[in-house]
Amino acid sequence: MKSLTEILGTKYPIIQGGMANIATAELCAAVSNAGGFGLIGCGGWDVDKVRTEIHKVKELTDKPFGVNIMLMSPHAEAISDLVIEEGIRVVTTGAGNPGIYLTKWQDAGIKVIPVVPSVAYAKRLARKGVDALIVEGTEAGGHIGEITTFTLVPQVVDAVDIPVIAAGGIADHRGFDAAISLGASGIQIGTVLLASDECPIHVNYKERIVKARDTDTIVTGRNTGAPVRVIKNKMAKQYLKLTEDKNVKLEELEKLTLGSLRKAVFDGNMDEGSIMAGQSAGMVKTIRPIKDILASIYEDSHYVKAGIL
Repeated sequence: MKSLTEILGTKYPIIQGGMANIATAELCAAVSNAGGFGLIGCGGWDVDKVRTEIHKVKELTDKPFGVNIMLMSPHAEAISDLVIEEGIRVVTTGAGNPGIYLTKWQDAGIKVIPVVPSVAYAKRLARKGVDALIVEGTEAGGHIGEITTFTLVPQVVDAVDIPVIAAGGIADHRGFDAAISLGASGIQIGTVLLASDECPIHVNYKERIVKARDTDTIVTGRNTGAPVRVIKNKMAKQYLKLTEDKNVKLEELEKLTLGSLRKAVFDGNMDEGSIMAGQSAGMVKTIRPIKDILASIYEDSHYVKAGIL
């Protein structure tokens, strides 16, 4: 089996999460330039916006990078063609099944790495010939499943014969070592990168991550079938209070959360914004350059120091 760094062409076996409205060209290029694998997070962007971001990354780095496609987006099909046109070599996917796009991506030589929340889904995609799997546990920020990273990862490792990338709850070399111990070939990180110099979010967001304690994240949307892990604030508490009423209308919940991620990311509104972050936020203590974050995760690893990796 090829190593993750061989598959990605990177120095470190570390992937940056495809965080909507956050994983811009600037963040993607900074991660790639620092030795990791940067991703453009398409989120709900249309194809023209994604094309612009791809071109920006190509100007900012000559290192490998990829595109994360949220498959529930109305623009997913157009973006699935765009990545071929632009010569993207790696695509990660979430929020849907990439099956309908696999053949054309594979014919174009694109490596496909879906995010999976369960063993059954991992096995199904492995049979379809994807190149690796990002196994994300409930510790992660944003949209999540219910199984923890460190129970799910070894089960998927045992079930498939392709590289597994652990995601959720990893913010330092200890999490990296734990993932490798469980059979993962590498990791995906997101929350720790929010507190980086290069991350294009409002400084209030960064500072809120640094101030977070172990108990500061909660999950909204479980009873609507769309669980999202965020840091507790006025908006999240209002949302949870509303959902205590079994007769609450979905439209009322959507009105409360409309544009909430943008409020946090761009406006720095820590009361009404959706401050997406994983449970590892409590481990993040300083805002640092991305090159320092990646180097400390990898170079401080027991496996690296022992010459095993």
